[in-house]
Amino acid sequence: MNKPTDKNLTLSIDIGGTNTAFGIIDAEGNILCRGSHPTTGHNSFNDYIKSMRSTVEASLTEAGIDYDRLAAIGVGAPCLNCDTGVIEGAVNLPWPSPLPLTQSLTETFSLPAVGDNDANAAALGEMCFGAVKGLDNFIMITLGTGVGSAIICDGHLLRGHRGLAGELGHTLIRRGNDARQCNCGRRGCLDAYVSAGGVVNTARELLAESDRPSALRSVETLHAKAIAQAAEAGDELAQEVFRLTGEILGEACADFVAISSPQAFVFFGGVANAFHLFEQTLRSSFNRNLLWVYEGQTEFIKSTLPLADSALLGAAASARVRLGL
Repeated sequence: MNKPTDKNLTLSIDIGGTNTAFGIIDAEGNILCRGSHPTTGHNSFNDYIKSMRSTVEASLTEAGIDYDRLAAIGVGAPCLNCDTGVIEGAVNLPWPSPLPLTQSLTETFSLPAVGDNDANAAALGEMCFGAVKGLDNFIMITLGTGVGSAIICDGHLLRGHRGLAGELGHTLIRRGNDARQCNCGRRGCLDAYVSAGGVVNTARELLAESDRPSALRSVETLHAKAIAQAAEAGDELAQEVFRLTGEILGEACADFVAISSPQAFVFFGGVANAFHLFEQTLRSSFNRNLLWVYEGQTEFIKSTLPLADSALLGAAASARVRLGL
């Protein structure tokens, strides 16, 4: 029996420690309406879920959208096990774990619900709505506070055992006692070099190595955005930071090609907003380190998903792909 053609909307939910954002998204990735609901201030997790339904229904009514047009729920949340739909050990939420998130949503909204982590959801969002729509093989790399990643291979998200596949940010790009300490406890992870914190540490190292003039010396709190702004303004040391970032990322991507032979790498996140500052060195480093059989087969693309909407679009895409909508 075919689904009604108008039952094609996804309720997309992004749960944060203080606030929960939601949106109603169609099959083309258009956000038809959106709203928010407080995460805190409820007597229990069940009360939170039930009151969220009331908030969503009010938004649907205001937007003139029939509840019966909803086909599924896609949700993103901290510490969410995408296989079980259970939140495990989330310290920034007001309830003790474990929390049966997708089960509670399904029971309360009478809709199938699935959840995913942010990197996987971002990759599925790109595949459904973004710059690589139509590609079956690509690697999504999120350059933000940390380095997240997800691998789409033959049109499917590579999940692996317990859903932990594709953590490319914690592959070792440098080895030895001189390699940078990573937040995971090891040394030399890609995350320690090309995340926002990695960019800052590269700048600090360059500033300490010499007395080269740089506007960064007068920045009270050094952060990746300030370094990008200085590079844009012509600061040579700041430009060197992004050159080195591109060099290291290019080396890593050359190795990653051997894992799944992607048609493209897609870059997303705050550091990726400075893509133009390291794209050239990324490409040259990649080509220099690439195994010859893969030459000329891989594109580098900056994400086209709006950063502010990426979590909602990614959760919606996850629901559409995993539930076959």
